[in-house]
Amino acid sequence: MAGRVSKPHLSEDQVSQVVQRLYGLEVSTVRPLPSYDDQNFYVDAPNGSGGGEYLLKVLNSADSQNINLVDVQTKAMLFLLQHGIPAQTAVPTTAGDLMALEEIDCGYGRQKYLVRLLTFLPGTTISKVPVSPQMLYEVGKMAARIDTVLLKMDHPHLSTLQRDTFMWNLSNVPLLEDYVCAMDGDPIQEVVKAVLKEFNTCVLPNRPAFRKCINHGDLNDLNILVVPDKDSGGDHRISGILDFADMSNGYYVHELAICITYMMIEHPDPVAVGRPIRDGWESVVPLNGAERSCLYLLVLCRFCQSLVLGHHALKHQPENEEYLMITARRGKKILRQLWDLGKTEVERVWFQNGQGTAESV
Repeated sequence: MAGRVSKPHLSEDQVSQVVQRLYGLEVSTVRPLPSYDDQNFYVDAPNGSGGGEYLLKVLNSADSQNINLVDVQTKAMLFLLQHGIPAQTAVPTTAGDLMALEEIDCGYGRQKYLVRLLTFLPGTTISKVPVSPQMLYEVGKMAARIDTVLLKMDHPHLSTLQRDTFMWNLSNVPLLEDYVCAMDGDPIQEVVKAVLKEFNTCVLPNRPAFRKCINHGDLNDLNILVVPDKDSGGDHRISGILDFADMSNGYYVHELAICITYMMIEHPDPVAVGRPIRDGWESVVPLNGAERSCLYLLVLCRFCQSLVLGHHALKHQPENEEYLMITARRGKKILRQLWDLGKTEVERVWFQNGQGTAESV
């Protein structure tokens, strides 16, 4: 996992210099944006195309070593846009490259960081707006569309998406056992340990029946942008999908579980979130029996990943506590609620009346 010196710490002046040198753009405004292991900056360059607004993404030094994987992620964004998914795309440098490996001194010696300038999409994060059942339905539908489109993508380095040691892939939940100690002293740790045990005994035996795909892997409420929908009477529509850094080979049901998990965080009735998202998902990719049976535990597993890895990362990035603990603050309560309710009761809410539509929620 990325250590302290892996995350870049560029100053705003360094960002302006990089953008001017690589892209030939005169920067008027630079503003840091939240990020987990990387650095993100809003950049306004009036002499650029597309209104002059961009997102500069500087990858941590560990991920910057895997250029082929980042190239797959970058090409996937363009592929999705070409298939009607509102994804960001990379802006070419003056040399015509979609990314650049830069050697930069962030205060602890010169290290190499992959730099990309991405298009800036309109909207606000879905975390900041009231979310209706219809909006949740659309989120589930969008998540399924993304995975079905990604499965059609061709690239010479698709093998890099087989990330067997990537801690955020739901296939790799057993790897959390080495990090559960980060939760020492927290009462929720016992639930986490119990969920990990249930994964081994209940999910793993069913996994051969899961259908494989390529996962976005991080459809959280900060990676989905929305704008007001004039035709919906006050609701919103999805205007952007962000952050493809967690892309990996996985299973359809993994994406659904991840999506349900994060949409619960800001919702006043977290358990109720599952049904409209599942309805939207199944309008594109109906679940099979094994996938339906394991969805509850996979959602719990995602909460465990977020809690354990968030606490572990906090030890290395105490200055980034506000962002790292976004899920943890409410996630602990929701994990406890789901665990106490139990699989049968939660599935009654999520699957009652079989497959439905958002209007029936």
